[in-house]
Amino acid sequence: MLQRPLAALITLGCKLNLADSEEIERELRLAGFAVVDRLCEADAYVLNTCSVTHVADARSRRLVRAARRLSVVAPVVVTGCFPRSAGSDAVRDLGADMVFGSDEGGRARLIEFLRNKVSVERPRVGLEAVPTRRTRAFIRAQEGCNDVCAFCIVPRTRGHERSRPAAAVVAEVEAARGVGIREVVITGTQLGAWGKDIDPVAGPRDLIAAVLAGSDVSRVRFSSLQPRDAIPGLLALWEDPRLVPHFHLALQSGSDAVLSAMRRRYTAGEFLGALGRIRAAVPEAAITTDVIVGFPGETESDFEATLAFCREAGFARVHCFPYSRRNHTSAALMRDQVPDAVRKDRMGRLLQLADQLSLAFRMSFAGSVRPVLWEHARRTPEGLLGFGHTDNYIPVYSQAVREPNRLTATELGQVYHDGVWGIAPGGEE
Repeated sequence: MLQRPLAALITLGCKLNLADSEEIERELRLAGFAVVDRLCEADAYVLNTCSVTHVADARSRRLVRAARRLSVVAPVVVTGCFPRSAGSDAVRDLGADMVFGSDEGGRARLIEFLRNKVSVERPRVGLEAVPTRRTRAFIRAQEGCNDVCAFCIVPRTRGHERSRPAAAVVAEVEAARGVGIREVVITGTQLGAWGKDIDPVAGPRDLIAAVLAGSDVSRVRFSSLQPRDAIPGLLALWEDPRLVPHFHLALQSGSDAVLSAMRRRYTAGEFLGALGRIRAAVPEAAITTDVIVGFPGETESDFEATLAFCREAGFARVHCFPYSRRNHTSAALMRDQVPDAVRKDRMGRLLQLADQLSLAFRMSFAGSVRPVLWEHARRTPEGLLGFGHTDNYIPVYSQAVREPNRLTATELGQVYHDGVWGIAPGGEE
């Protein structure tokens, strides 16, 4: 029997990319490859790239070059969003042997390409298909976006909105549960648009209800919503404790003038209304967000409005991004581009506020008991500690728990690093 060739599968970017990579990983294993998620000497490299900002572009370029340096003979294949923004020829010039799409047809051609390049003996179907991420699985329910925000290249890289059938999503959730995974993250480019292209037309409430009815998986995390999606009928589903109390709504700006220029489909007031509905239905929920700093035309007054909004919203976590000028977007052509020095100053101020908000959210749960899913051991200045997340996405460290994939009721203690200490974890839930 041939020794299984090693494929290094590296993922950059969003949860949707993680979901794509998990599908690629399963197919690589079924095709006879061993798979690792780090750059190393390997028989093949699969690089799932990102292009959401110029920083992501730079990381993608470095990744392709690094893989090529590690081996001049191993095939390097590139998928994800970077080739769609930079162009396939440009990616090949960096050292890639082939570029593939991340849709089902592209993945099939990717696997066939590698099988033709690397000697592989097809294994028996079974444990070879089990993903390496044993605690959490990312499952793609939808991709593409029709909104065409002024700053965003995603409609170009991911295309128009497309929904996967609910039955296919449920089947993948059950497959993950069947190999011991405790938490699934349902992800997509624009999850609130799920079902619009299905006959009969459906919505995200139907998708979540189907997952809850069709699987006994311990935790379901629904990765993101738009303010317009946070309606009572949808939020009522969170009465099921398997739906974790964590919501991600991308704000981008707290200024109505900037939101309008971005072509976002809500006002700051409408966003606050959505937060109120979520907190009324799910009182202990973590609400996380994205904010772009320095969008063209953003004034100091606009930026101050964003800071004030974030303080009022009390976000559990704010992901901060400096505006990145993307070709093929309308914002790239706008006048009044904000100078780099101003963007840098505003980023520093927003990051400082983000740290304060995160600390306040974590401190508010000190002394409470919450379910923690333990994921892996993490090396810290205090030694090797168990690490996991509460249902509302607070990172937890513990000296008492080292085994991954346990779900325990845990008392939350003082703030530690980016999370809190877990005190005297209880029994399995």
